[in-house]
Amino acid sequence: MARLVNPPELGSPVGYSNGVVIESGRLLFVAGQVAWDKDHRIVGADFLKQFEQALDNFMAVVLRSGGRAESVAQMRIYVTDKTEYASRLKEIGMAWRTRMGRHFPAMTLVEVSALLEEGAKVEIEGMAGL
Repeated sequence: MARLVNPPELGSPVGYSNGVVIESGRLLFVAGQVAWDKDHRIVGADFLKQFEQALDNFMAVVLRSGGRAESVAQMRIYVTDKTEYASRLKEIGMAWRTRMGRHFPAMTLVEVSALLEEGAKVEIEGMAGL
């Protein structure tokens, strides 16, 4: 299981944790998940829909491996437009809480010029302790 580490001298993080300790011995590394369905088709152009599907795909790997939301230790979220991400933060937060509750692993958001999959706006990768 993952134990969150947020030293008070760093201030309170919002939407992420500063560090995560994996208490168990097994690690799961999740490859980058984009917003595609089982037929590898992007679910649409809407940023929020893509975020939700990419997170669902990420969590499908975690759950299938025997983990749960609280098992996720680290995530990297790649977006093609950080302004679009920022403009949808409230909706992204609601989608997050539906899937992850109030568990906020160590996270990094990176803006990239493009993702490999044509039309993808979001890709999520990370690690979990099982």
